[in-house]
Amino acid sequence: MKAIEIALSQIGIKEIVGGTHNPEVLKYFQEIGCEWVKDDETAWCSAFVNWCQKKARRKYSGKLNARSWLIEGIEKKEPSVGDIVILWRESPTSWKGHVGFFCREANGWIYVLGGNQNNSVSIQAYRKHRLLQYRTV
Repeated sequence: MKAIEIALSQIGIKEIVGGTHNPEVLKYFQEIGCEWVKDDETAWCSAFVNWCQKKARRKYSGKLNARSWLIEGIEKKEPSVGDIVILWRESPTSWKGHVGFFCREANGWIYVLGGNQNNSVSIQAYRKHRLLQYRTV
């Protein structure tokens, strides 16, 4: 099974507001070796992509920061469905980012399937100017 197919199977998984934490979100951390994470408020976009890649028996960064994906695989100028999308947060030079799977691009927007998008696994549109790289892993 491809990583994006695994990701699609998770659509709708979301954080639980309050002191209870969704075990489905926590499994993304646990199964990639980040057992110390005990809450679903910890940024989990990279954990989700790592988990999907690992389940698909594909290479994964093993790191929780989105920009760790900038050194995995090969950069692509023209993405295919399922390629990795790395976006900046706050500013292009910040250490912060977001990562998910490429779905499509239209009218200056990139549609990304990812975790921790509005606190859930979903498909969300991001402005293309936030793109750092597309990568195939």
